[in-house]
Amino acid sequence: MLPIQQASEKMIEEACGLAASDIHIIPRKEDAVVQFRIDDDLIHKKVLEKSFCIRMISHFKFLASMDIGERRKPQNGALALDLEKATVQLRLSTLPTMYDESLVIRILPQQHAPAVNSLSLFPSATKKLLSFLKHSHGLMIFTGPTGSGKTTTLYALLHYAKRKFNRNIITLEDPVESRSDEVLQVQVNEKAGITYASGLKAILRHDPDIIMVGEIRDAETAKIAVRAALTGHLVLSTMHTRDAKGAIYRLLEFDVGLSEIEQTLIAVTAQRLVEVKCPFCPEKCSPYCKKMRKTRRLSVYEMLYGKNLSFALSEARGENQDFSYPSLKKVIRKGIALGYLYPHSLERWVLSHEE
Repeated sequence: MLPIQQASEKMIEEACGLAASDIHIIPRKEDAVVQFRIDDDLIHKKVLEKSFCIRMISHFKFLASMDIGERRKPQNGALALDLEKATVQLRLSTLPTMYDESLVIRILPQQHAPAVNSLSLFPSATKKLLSFLKHSHGLMIFTGPTGSGKTTTLYALLHYAKRKFNRNIITLEDPVESRSDEVLQVQVNEKAGITYASGLKAILRHDPDIIMVGEIRDAETAKIAVRAALTGHLVLSTMHTRDAKGAIYRLLEFDVGLSEIEQTLIAVTAQRLVEVKCPFCPEKCSPYCKKMRKTRRLSVYEMLYGKNLSFALSEARGENQDFSYPSLKKVIRKGIALGYLYPHSLERWVLSHEE
């Protein structure tokens, strides 16, 4: 085995052993650094020689069928790497920088979606999420930044709906991050003409009960998702907004009428993945302590539904509404007060976004 191939596989194996979500290979003027993303922390692992770094990035690009001769444009790719213990699915992204190409490798989760009751810090939030699945049609939107666990929550809910209610479920994603035999999965492929909009139109002809759209990112997808919800389907999707109310204004930006939003929207959920306090370490855990812990992060949810959703829609219409619901700030403060979360969780996930 070539030294580059050996070093590459060893790096992936080490990252998988520490349950890292991403590997960052960052070029500098004289060398390059390798960093692992473990939960919320970016851990410095090693320094690579410049020439070795270039060869390693070219090796990964070759495996992912990317253009190894093109180093001036960003590229994306994916590959399945066979290691000793398992086959690992990787998603690659390159970015030209001042000194050379930077590479980020996303390690996609190999395990099946977790049980619904192991998602949330507070069990009451789980019960409420499950109650939304009893609707025969409508639109549910999950919001939050990248890496906040939206896809994991969606798949946990879909598997629950499949097992408990035997629903016909079809997903449309870009890319398919969590492979499952229980649902029919469609991957967006713009080169082949499968966009979110065209794929969603085709899915509607396959008689689904529940449709999961990976992300509502443009007006056409938003309108088709709302139309699907109006015609008797339960549609679950994600958006990038700061809080739950933001999803309503985002739909309005996509030229979806307020009356259509009122008819279809069941609930909006904003979520964050927060680090649970280690029972053994007085301060933050080391990566090796984290490796031994089964539960390191759990989700907290800000939910907008029922009467509060009606108030939020009235507010979007321009009517003054004074209402209160459990926001992310309140939920995280509750977790800190009960001793489940680190105090810095509030500053990281809420206060920094309010400045």
